[in-house]
Amino acid sequence: MTTSQSLTVLSVTSEVYPLVKTGGLADVVGALPTALAPEDVEVRTLVPGYPSVLKALKDGHVAHEYEQLMGGPARLLAGTAGALDLMVLDAPHLFDRPGNPYLGPDGKDWPDNAIRFGALSRAAADVGRGLVLGYTPDVVHCHDWQAGLVPAYLAYSDGPRPVTVVTVHNLAFQGKFSAELLAPLGLPAEAYSLEELEYYGGISFLKAGLVFADHITTVSPTYAAEIRTNIGGMGLGGLLRKRGAAVSGILNGIDAFDWDPAHDGYIATPFDAKRLKDRVRNKLALQGRLGLDVSASTLLYGVVSRLTGQKGIDLLIEVLPSLVAQGAQLALLGSGDALLETALLDLAMQHPKQIAVRIGYDEALAHGMQAGVDALLVPSRFEPCGLTQLYAQRYGAIPVVARTGGLADTVVDANDAALAARMGTGVMFSPVTTDGLLYALERTAGLWAQPTVWRNLQRRAMAMDVSWTRPAAQYAALFRALVARGTAAPMSAV
Repeated sequence: MTTSQSLTVLSVTSEVYPLVKTGGLADVVGALPTALAPEDVEVRTLVPGYPSVLKALKDGHVAHEYEQLMGGPARLLAGTAGALDLMVLDAPHLFDRPGNPYLGPDGKDWPDNAIRFGALSRAAADVGRGLVLGYTPDVVHCHDWQAGLVPAYLAYSDGPRPVTVVTVHNLAFQGKFSAELLAPLGLPAEAYSLEELEYYGGISFLKAGLVFADHITTVSPTYAAEIRTNIGGMGLGGLLRKRGAAVSGILNGIDAFDWDPAHDGYIATPFDAKRLKDRVRNKLALQGRLGLDVSASTLLYGVVSRLTGQKGIDLLIEVLPSLVAQGAQLALLGSGDALLETALLDLAMQHPKQIAVRIGYDEALAHGMQAGVDALLVPSRFEPCGLTQLYAQRYGAIPVVARTGGLADTVVDANDAALAARMGTGVMFSPVTTDGLLYALERTAGLWAQPTVWRNLQRRAMAMDVSWTRPAAQYAALFRALVARGTAAPMSAV
């Protein structure tokens, strides 16, 4: 263990930017180590040995060898990749697969995902108990269901163990599998109980983490409250209410270096709040790139999102005819539900000068859209935190968001009272329905029609501190408080 002045944290994750990314989880996990360094917290990230991770690993050496780990030999490799201090679980039988880390070539979950991420959790628990010579972390920080078994493995082991913190990035993904996997995962039969891993006739990796972790965080204070309700809890609300003060919310930040409009190499023209007139060049460049009518005076909306019902993309599709009738434009980047993708592409074909849709993810285009669109739409039915609205504010794109989760915590609605008080950074709507979204579009168009009001909104949005500085201090304070307190008994034994 380290001295009281400094802490070591093992961060356990299934993805980390820039090595492997499917969503915001990777961005958060990739940014936290650098953000925590000024707080005297040293973070080492344990990640599966996907081909892209092994290719990026520098100065790698074998920290431990397993003769057998969940069906095959494996190694723990220690090394670096850019600013990341890594520990990599090199288990070819589990992770030497191309493409998406969770999905096979058929677009469906790999059938052995429980074993794959059970192995990751098992290795993390072993490291937490001192498996690697010279390294025993004070805290094991577990991200989402893929690392949910770490606190359970530690709880079922004898002897001292580190503090465990589970961060829920999205409660909808719970890691549900057959109870028959308990034995292959190396878990005791008594784990299959309502108080522990049993979940509607199967087992849940995320529930395991929520039961046994010393503390649970989620990625915004409002979402931490929402998941303790029957509706927002998605079957786990009662458990989370039972955990009481062991559940809290720490708002995400963004990497203020990678996402800086004044020094962004991806965008056509760098700018800042004092050079807002330069921003329009990015809009014109984006419109030209996407085949839209090139016009500075046309209100250009943007969407950078997974295309799912959670994200309210079906609501967006319903209001697009009204958006087109208003003379506005839409630029959309994302992928997801095939039916939603098809509907969006059909609308883009019908209105090629007003709607542009790009299926997939393109980092450069994502930056270009944040720098070029006038307003960013985030009509999510629920949103743990959201990063896209944080990027938008930093780039002067006015966020138009549903009043839920982290969106409610990060955007100040520009209603009449807020405008009179020289506040407001975006437009917020509720309920999250077609009518609610239509009204938000009307309000946004009304603000756009007042250039001075719009510029003031942009400047206030760009002045918001959306960096990791405050969240990192909150994480560091939480880690220190937990270490000072010591580990708690497993919840089921309380």
